[in-house]
Amino acid sequence: MSGHSKWATIRRKKAVLDAKRGKTFTRLIKELMIATRQGGSDPDGNPRLRLAIDNAKAANMPADNIERAIKKAAGELEGQQIIEVMYEGYGPGGAAIVVEAATDNKNRTVQEVRHWFSKIGGNMAESNAVAWMFEHKGIITVKRDGKSEDEMMEILLEVGADDFVTEDEFFEVRTSLEEFEHVRRALIDKNLIVENASLQWVAKTQTQVGKDDIEKFEKLIEALEDIDDVQNVYTNAEFTD
Repeated sequence: MSGHSKWATIRRKKAVLDAKRGKTFTRLIKELMIATRQGGSDPDGNPRLRLAIDNAKAANMPADNIERAIKKAAGELEGQQIIEVMYEGYGPGGAAIVVEAATDNKNRTVQEVRHWFSKIGGNMAESNAVAWMFEHKGIITVKRDGKSEDEMMEILLEVGADDFVTEDEFFEVRTSLEEFEHVRRALIDKNLIVENASLQWVAKTQTQVGKDDIEKFEKLIEALEDIDDVQNVYTNAEFTD
């Protein structure tokens, strides 16, 4: 399968910008803390924590920072506790938006999220109003490294992946939540270059955003992503070039 909407390209560019802003470390630390709280501080028995540690190391986070975040979440060190929350809504033009946040103050976070939805022409929705339009999937970005689609298909059938999307320089591998860690480890064991791996909300269908709303929609997404407590923003918006 090949091709993506313009939105996929925008998301990848945003990821690069976020890394340059230095927000990446903050997000990774919060993910380490949430993973620890949910599944314990032993990465061997906590796949989400093992993934968070691997992603933190890939971002060159110092080992001391990783260890401190885990100990705080486990109660071994003093510090504010982080909880995971999700908000839903619609952007200009009617496309759905899912916002994942990690916060020590839910009231502060929801006020900020609601502020930007209202200011830029969107509106927040009740829980599960748009989440049903998405599937929670494992997403693994693998560098193409000269491999054809047929070669990648053969590998993915062997390791148990659900699907993949082909881009110029990489394959985006999709898995179920249950098989995500198994597939990620299997790809690494096969010496493939895994550039990123995460759990994401993937839209089941796309909603076309008209040209008159694209600029406002992009502005809303950028504003939401710039909120300190926001970890990820997902949408089913599709933009034409």
